[in-house]
Amino acid sequence: MSIAYLAQAGEQQHLEWLAGETISMLLDSEATEGKLFVARSRTREGVASPYHIHTREDEVLMMISGTARLWCGEEESELAEGGIVFLPKDVPHAYRITSAKADMLIICAPGGLEVMYRYAGRDRATGRSDRWEITPERLAEGARMAGGIVVGPPR
Repeated sequence: MSIAYLAQAGEQQHLEWLAGETISMLLDSEATEGKLFVARSRTREGVASPYHIHTREDEVLMMISGTARLWCGEEESELAEGGIVFLPKDVPHAYRITSAKADMLIICAPGGLEVMYRYAGRDRATGRSDRWEITPERLAEGARMAGGIVVGPPR
Protein backbone atom coordinates (compact mmCIF):
# COMPACT_ATOMS: atom_id res chain seq x y z
CA MET A 1 0.00 0.00 0.00
CA SER A 2 1.18 3.52 -0.78
CA ILE A 3 0.45 6.50 1.45
CA ALA A 4 -1.05 9.25 -0.69
CA TYR A 5 -0.65 11.98 1.93
CA LEU A 6 0.99 12.28 5.35
CA ALA A 7 1.28 15.39 7.51
CA GLN A 8 2.54 15.24 11.08
CA ALA A 9 1.03 17.63 13.66
CA GLY A 10 3.76 20.24 13.15
CA GLU A 11 3.10 20.30 9.41
CA GLN A 12 -0.65 20.91 9.62
CA GLN A 13 -2.23 24.32 9.22
CA HIS A 14 -3.79 25.71 12.42
CA LEU A 15 -6.42 28.43 12.10
CA GLU A 16 -7.78 30.79 14.71
CA TRP A 17 -11.55 30.45 14.55
CA LEU A 18 -14.66 31.45 16.53
CA ALA A 19 -13.86 33.04 19.92
CA GLY A 20 -10.23 31.92 19.90
CA GLU A 21 -10.98 28.33 18.90
CA THR A 22 -8.25 26.48 16.99
CA ILE A 23 -9.13 24.54 13.86
CA SER A 24 -6.36 22.20 12.71
CA MET A 25 -6.59 21.31 9.03
CA LEU A 26 -5.79 17.58 8.99
CA LEU A 27 -6.82 16.60 5.44
CA ASP A 28 -8.18 18.91 2.77
CA SER A 29 -9.52 18.45 -0.75
CA GLU A 30 -6.09 18.80 -2.29
CA ALA A 31 -4.71 15.95 -0.14
CA THR A 32 -7.71 13.67 -0.78
CA GLU A 33 -8.49 14.42 -4.44
CA GLY A 34 -11.68 16.14 -3.31
CA LYS A 35 -13.02 13.15 -1.40
CA LEU A 36 -12.71 14.38 2.21
CA PHE A 37 -12.08 17.26 4.53
CA VAL A 38 -10.95 16.40 8.07
CA ALA A 39 -10.27 18.94 10.81
CA ARG A 40 -9.85 19.04 14.58
CA SER A 41 -11.45 21.74 16.69
CA ARG A 42 -10.10 22.68 20.12
CA THR A 43 -12.41 25.09 21.85
CA ARG A 44 -14.08 26.18 25.08
CA GLU A 45 -17.45 26.56 26.76
CA GLY A 46 -20.00 28.76 25.05
CA VAL A 47 -18.45 28.67 21.58
CA ALA A 48 -21.23 28.06 19.08
CA SER A 49 -21.64 27.72 15.35
CA PRO A 50 -24.39 29.64 13.59
CA TYR A 51 -27.42 27.62 12.52
CA HIS A 52 -26.38 26.58 9.01
CA ILE A 53 -26.82 24.20 6.08
CA HIS A 54 -24.24 22.38 3.97
CA THR A 55 -25.49 21.95 0.40
CA ARG A 56 -22.52 19.94 -0.89
CA GLU A 57 -21.27 17.68 1.89
CA ASP A 58 -22.37 15.40 4.70
CA GLU A 59 -20.66 16.07 8.02
CA VAL A 60 -19.60 13.85 10.90
CA LEU A 61 -18.67 15.27 14.31
CA MET A 62 -16.89 13.15 16.91
CA MET A 63 -16.48 14.55 20.40
CA ILE A 64 -13.00 13.42 21.46
CA SER A 65 -13.38 15.17 24.81
CA GLY A 66 -15.98 17.51 26.25
CA THR A 67 -19.69 17.98 25.53
CA ALA A 68 -21.88 20.04 23.23
CA ARG A 69 -25.55 20.80 22.69
CA LEU A 70 -26.46 19.88 19.13
CA TRP A 71 -29.36 20.94 16.91
CA CYS A 72 -30.10 19.03 13.70
CA GLY A 73 -33.33 19.88 11.93
CA GLU A 74 -36.01 19.85 14.65
CA GLU A 75 -34.02 17.59 17.00
CA GLU A 76 -31.97 18.78 19.98
CA SER A 77 -29.41 16.44 21.56
CA GLU A 78 -26.35 16.33 23.80
CA LEU A 79 -23.12 15.13 22.18
CA ALA A 80 -21.02 13.58 24.96
CA GLU A 81 -17.36 12.63 25.09
CA GLY A 82 -16.71 9.75 22.69
CA GLY A 83 -20.01 10.39 20.89
CA ILE A 84 -20.36 10.74 17.16
CA VAL A 85 -23.10 12.25 15.00
CA PHE A 86 -23.87 12.15 11.27
CA LEU A 87 -25.26 15.42 9.88
CA PRO A 88 -26.64 14.94 6.35
CA LYS A 89 -26.32 17.71 3.77
CA ASP A 90 -29.31 20.01 3.29
CA VAL A 91 -30.38 19.68 6.97
CA PRO A 92 -29.86 22.79 9.15
CA HIS A 93 -27.69 22.23 12.21
CA ALA A 94 -25.62 23.96 14.88
CA TYR A 95 -23.74 23.22 18.09
CA ARG A 96 -22.83 24.99 21.34
CA ILE A 97 -19.98 23.74 23.56
CA THR A 98 -21.29 22.99 27.08
CA SER A 99 -18.08 21.78 28.80
CA ALA A 100 -15.15 23.93 29.97
CA LYS A 101 -13.07 22.65 27.03
CA ALA A 102 -13.83 20.48 24.01
CA ASP A 103 -11.88 18.64 21.36
CA MET A 104 -13.85 17.62 18.24
CA LEU A 105 -13.04 15.80 15.04
CA ILE A 106 -14.85 17.14 11.94
CA ILE A 107 -15.16 14.97 8.82
CA CYS A 108 -16.90 16.12 5.63
CA ALA A 109 -17.45 14.21 2.41
CA PRO A 110 -16.82 15.29 -0.20
CA GLY A 111 -14.14 17.85 0.65
CA GLY A 112 -14.45 21.57 0.11
CA LEU A 113 -15.55 23.02 3.44
CA GLU A 114 -11.95 24.02 4.14
CA VAL A 115 -12.56 26.98 1.80
CA MET A 116 -14.84 28.52 4.45
CA TYR A 117 -12.41 27.94 7.32
CA ARG A 118 -9.48 29.39 5.40
CA TYR A 119 -11.45 32.40 4.16
CA ALA A 120 -12.98 33.39 7.50
CA GLY A 121 -10.26 32.11 9.85
CA ARG A 122 -6.74 33.34 10.49
CA ASP A 123 -3.64 31.19 10.07
CA ARG A 124 -1.94 31.02 13.49
CA ALA A 125 1.49 30.86 11.80
CA THR A 126 1.09 34.42 10.48
CA GLY A 127 0.82 35.95 13.94
CA ARG A 128 -2.03 37.49 15.91
CA SER A 129 -3.80 40.78 15.90
CA ASP A 130 -5.86 41.67 18.96
CA ARG A 131 -8.36 43.41 16.69
CA TRP A 132 -8.96 40.38 14.47
CA GLU A 133 -12.31 38.61 14.66
CA ILE A 134 -14.65 36.61 12.47
CA THR A 135 -17.59 38.86 11.70
CA PRO A 136 -20.99 37.32 10.92
CA GLU A 137 -20.71 38.78 7.42
CA ARG A 138 -17.29 37.22 6.77
CA LEU A 139 -18.48 33.86 8.13
CA ALA A 140 -21.60 33.95 5.93
CA GLU A 141 -19.50 34.86 2.86
CA GLY A 142 -17.06 32.01 3.60
CA ALA A 143 -19.98 29.61 3.98
CA ARG A 144 -21.41 30.73 0.62
CA MET A 145 -18.01 30.17 -1.03
CA ALA A 146 -18.13 26.56 0.22
CA GLY A 147 -21.76 25.98 -0.77
CA GLY A 148 -23.13 26.61 2.72
CA ILE A 149 -25.91 28.83 3.98
CA VAL A 150 -26.05 30.54 7.37
CA VAL A 151 -29.74 30.43 8.23
CA GLY A 152 -29.65 31.88 11.73
CA PRO A 153 -27.55 32.99 14.68
CA PRO A 154 -25.98 30.57 17.16
CA ARG A 155 -28.42 28.90 19.52
